[in-house]
Amino acid sequence: MPATPELSPDEIARFGADPAAAFATNLKLVRDRIAATCRRCGRSPDDVHLLPVTKTVPANVLRLAYAAGISEFGENKLQEARDKQAIFADLPIRWSIIGHLQTNKVKYLVKLATEFHALDSLRLADELNRRLDAEGRDLDVFVQVNTSGEASKYGLAPGDLVPFARRLSEYPRLKPRGLMTLAIFSTETERVRRCFRLLRNLRDHAMAVHSDLTQLSMGMSGDFETAIEEGATVVRVGQAIFGARPTSDRHYWPDANFGS
Repeated sequence: MPATPELSPDEIARFGADPAAAFATNLKLVRDRIAATCRRCGRSPDDVHLLPVTKTVPANVLRLAYAAGISEFGENKLQEARDKQAIFADLPIRWSIIGHLQTNKVKYLVKLATEFHALDSLRLADELNRRLDAEGRDLDVFVQVNTSGEASKYGLAPGDLVPFARRLSEYPRLKPRGLMTLAIFSTETERVRRCFRLLRNLRDHAMAVHSDLTQLSMGMSGDFETAIEEGATVVRVGQAIFGARPTSDRHYWPDANFGS
């Protein structure tokens, strides 16, 4: 691959003249914040996995992120992940899909994803299991729960989690790892904290019926320290590493063929 991919003026304006150095610096800062938060609440930093979220970061810029030591990419949109995976076929990248998935897109996901963070229906579980079985492979999954109660967010209602967890053994190709949530978007830390605390409590109940649901995927750039305080084992961080996203990501990765 080229040592220094050519950047457009827009990319330079967004990421700077030396994105690899900026990403490496930002990555260290995020890891330092994770470690400091863990020390403050008596946890080991080794217990918290950082998942870099690469949505809207163009492929040539992501080659510089890979050069900076980032080899796991979290993507919200399946088309974007598919396009990037085709470009990065020469690199050993681990792909996590963290956004809502329609059942008619499952056939694409099972060919590229190592991990899926947004399982939220038995219909989706059934289709994933069927497609994975045809591919002869398994998939790590996180069950998404709507802890904020907002209609705009996907995920199971909290009261539906335990009955859902009881059914997961019916899908042997799915390897449940834990729960995922998106906290309420608020400047009031305690409102955000309640979402994370609820997910932790739900996890404890769900483990009684499915012991593999141990992990908690919660916390993003603006709230991952609060999430860690409440038990997060995976934090999904994008903007703190790659900078602010454009107002509309459709400029970079239009979704005409695959939906949102």
